[in-house]
Amino acid sequence: MISIKGMGDFFALDIGTNAVRVVQLSTAGPDNWNLLHYGYVPVDEKMSSSDSTESMRKLGESIMTAVGQSGIKEKNIVIGMPSSKTFTTVVDIPNMSEPELKNTIKYQIDQYIPMSIDDAKVDWALLGQSLHDPKQQEVLLTSTSNKYAEERLEFIEGLGFNVIAAEPDSVAMVRSLLPKGLQDARLIIDMGERSTDLAVTFNDSPRLVRNIPTGLNSIVKAASQNLNIQNDQARQFILKFGLSTDRLEGQVYRSIEGTLDNFAAELIKSIKFFQTRYPNTAVGGILLSGFSAVVPKLGDYIASKTGISCSVANPWQKVRVSQADQQQLGSIASEFATVIGLAERRNLK
Repeated sequence: MISIKGMGDFFALDIGTNAVRVVQLSTAGPDNWNLLHYGYVPVDEKMSSSDSTESMRKLGESIMTAVGQSGIKEKNIVIGMPSSKTFTTVVDIPNMSEPELKNTIKYQIDQYIPMSIDDAKVDWALLGQSLHDPKQQEVLLTSTSNKYAEERLEFIEGLGFNVIAAEPDSVAMVRSLLPKGLQDARLIIDMGERSTDLAVTFNDSPRLVRNIPTGLNSIVKAASQNLNIQNDQARQFILKFGLSTDRLEGQVYRSIEGTLDNFAAELIKSIKFFQTRYPNTAVGGILLSGFSAVVPKLGDYIASKTGISCSVANPWQKVRVSQADQQQLGSIASEFATVIGLAERRNLK
């Protein structure tokens, strides 16, 4: 969303809580891609969430390791912006031509974003006619603080790269996870370590974007405390047994039920908010990504709470991947939603 410099060939970088991921794609046809290069380097969660000089130095080393491991030679880069550092919303604007919109929207942005326009870097994209008012059109607005954007830009360019664009993780993931040609709305759930990105989409575009502070860590901590076991063991139990009530006598599920109920309440709140704004547009399905796609029975639980069917989304669905790369990616393949979405941006020279 936030274009910074001229466009051209590039690769994508996702600095996640638990890993650094890089991907470079080449176009294989309309909305289809070939995987050229990828890299993945695990990082310590405490290091990735710290802005100390030593942590930033180690993070820089991890990024360079991932790029070196991947074989990427390109210097132009598109980076993801964590949802905790960005604000994204959809607003209604009276119908007008795109040139007119470009001239007028800058005077309206201040009323929509939670910070002064002087302190923010803002971008927007026209989504098309409003779903509930034909006299209006919808615009996707995204913003981040100038301070954060400049610090991140300086950090990445200090590694020798040329940042050409930055985009919120929650917007990028929609590009990779949403199947082509859907006729109804979808709720996308991408659960990370510390939080979960949500997006309700319609006509290939996000119409509601949220980040909720429940991730795998929240579930692990609940299991650890209620079962009186170490976090590492709790994580193993959750990733192996999940919400199965017939494994370990259902103890794992009961230990995390309260945390899951709060999580489900946030999902239901998001669906209701969307359907209040778009009363004639039903959410026809839920797509699961990240840890929500790999924790056993979590999809069944979400379906039972929301009354909407769930399926696992595939971030690689539009990308041709060699057999050898498929085998190497293995269990980490589901973690690439954001970085693939960033790499699938269409940049015109």
